[in-house]
Amino acid sequence: MTVESTAARTPRRSAGSKAGTTGTKRTRTTAKKDAGTEPQLVQLLTPEGKRVKNAEYDKYVAGITPEELRGLYRDMVLTRRFDAEATSLQRQGELGLWASLLGQEAAQIGSGRATREDDYVFPTYREHGVAWCRGVDPANLLGMFRGVNNGGWDPNSNNFQLYTIVIGSQTLHATGYAMGVAKDGADSAVIAYFGDGASSQGDVAESFTFSAVYNAPVVFFCQNNQWAISEPTEKQSRVPIYQRAQGFGFPGVRVDGNDVLGVLAVTRWALERARGGEGPTLVEAFTYRMGAHTTSDDPTRYRGDEERQAWEAKDPILRLRRYLEASHHADEGFFAELEAESEALGKRVREAVRAMPDPDHFAIFENAYADGHALVDEERAQFAAYQASFADEGGN
Repeated sequence: MTVESTAARTPRRSAGSKAGTTGTKRTRTTAKKDAGTEPQLVQLLTPEGKRVKNAEYDKYVAGITPEELRGLYRDMVLTRRFDAEATSLQRQGELGLWASLLGQEAAQIGSGRATREDDYVFPTYREHGVAWCRGVDPANLLGMFRGVNNGGWDPNSNNFQLYTIVIGSQTLHATGYAMGVAKDGADSAVIAYFGDGASSQGDVAESFTFSAVYNAPVVFFCQNNQWAISEPTEKQSRVPIYQRAQGFGFPGVRVDGNDVLGVLAVTRWALERARGGEGPTLVEAFTYRMGAHTTSDDPTRYRGDEERQAWEAKDPILRLRRYLEASHHADEGFFAELEAESEALGKRVREAVRAMPDPDHFAIFENAYADGHALVDEERAQFAAYQASFADEGGN
């Protein structure tokens, strides 16, 4: 398959557009899709673990070694193990909240490993795999979710910005940083992560505008995991997300987000464009959120089991394992050793979190007003009484 660049194409609306108007009567049409308007998907590794040739992107992974392939597999396995441990810790009351990346490991590891040390990364709150690639200790990610800090790492030590909770705002930060990089004359690039839901935010549209006008060296990496909490992608956009770049004058590419090789190749291409002064690129990693949006969400209320089962067959870790086994690049000893390593990682993270202090329950009332406020004092007293109600008769 080849990529469909949106930089120099005119907008197309398929015959299946939702509504049309004839005179004063509005009608809804359902027509067959025109094959020429179907989104094109870059894929180098099929769900069955078969390598697919691609004339445009093969060169970006042509030199990859068996050791590097095993490294990508290791990254995904350990990231998934860490994520599962964090989810369990939240369920046990050790974390206040957790945003799982289950199912999105290839999108994050493939793109994260495409970056250079001097590139700068602006994440959302779910980029645990990218953080792993940038050398951030997994345990440091959990302090914020436990409520003991506002981010447990120095962004400039790894060129990995703190997690951003406000949806879409990091794309503006990334664009401004990239404009600064260009003015400094550096040849590094910036990559900004966001989800399909965030693509509807005004901040994202503004960042597209500024980056295009100023030819900023930034890659916009959208992890389209099909659901913005309970809202499906088709209610977010009338066109595939990658095609939105067309209206801003820069290329957009859709890649199989469960194919770590495809993501690695496409992201390398996009980052090279940025470093070479060719401006921004929008990469849409077409993937799936296997779990809940966060641990406060119940996905069974808005999607069916059959949908998840269909995506489980496209599991990013399983497909790379199949390829490694078929190519004789890994044996059972490797997989057994990695399993032991993943269990050790889970134990280390669990112990690190339980060693963290409990969050200060009353910190929320501090600094709300510079000189204090009677209502805040009243609310603090009510909360103190509520906390005291959990004490047993012995006062413990």
